[in-house]
Amino acid sequence: MAEGVQNGLLRAVQVARETTVRHAPNGIAFAAFGDNSLDGTELERMVQAVPSAIASALARKAYYFVPLALSEGRAGDSTLVAPAYTSELGDKAICHRNVTLDNFEGVFISTRLLGDRFALAFEFFINVGHAFVDVAGVPESFQQLIWDQAVADVRGETSQDAWESRNLSLPGRAEGKPTVDERAKTSFLESAFSDAIAIYLLSLSIDFDYAELREREYPLLAPHALAERLRLVAKLFPPNTGYEFAIRYRRRT
Repeated sequence: MAEGVQNGLLRAVQVARETTVRHAPNGIAFAAFGDNSLDGTELERMVQAVPSAIASALARKAYYFVPLALSEGRAGDSTLVAPAYTSELGDKAICHRNVTLDNFEGVFISTRLLGDRFALAFEFFINVGHAFVDVAGVPESFQQLIWDQAVADVRGETSQDAWESRNLSLPGRAEGKPTVDERAKTSFLESAFSDAIAIYLLSLSIDFDYAELREREYPLLAPHALAERLRLVAKLFPPNTGYEFAIRYRRRT
């Protein structure tokens, strides 16, 4: 058993050391620990939804699905894991924590803090999207597409980060004198691409309504613009065998 720290909490590094890591067929390393309320078959299918072309860039990552991950101390330089959920610990937990291990990085995802399969899958895929962009960058074809959309002032965006950086990348637009802030543009391109990857992977993993991604802090990207982005991502990273990409529009009545 892993070494206890306090209140039944365990050090993340110890959990990683003593928990068996599996590899999905696409090569992603993952493990499940504690009372995480996950079905093993469903978990593996979610992990395997990541196309092999994306998974290959994540060789130095391992994803640990634990009940709760918490920061230890004010400095937040250590991560603790709760083997089971309690409301007290749930109030202190965060969605995920990145932990440097021996020769790779562990991403500890709080399964019990994420209320349903949709939220858990999206948290995992957002992490995958950001990790892939950190390694591989943003393809030129995707950069061109989303910058054309930004210049055309297409409504909304896919996240708060993408929305804010997109607006900052074109200062002076409101006055009719737009210029380009290259630093903000780079941030926008990276945020929008990682978002698009996450939404694409979500569509491969579960059937969901686009409106479920809506947040109050920013307007959601127009559906036709998102469809353009997702079709390009699907072309760049075709689904693995057994997964299907499809966009279905709701009929108006």
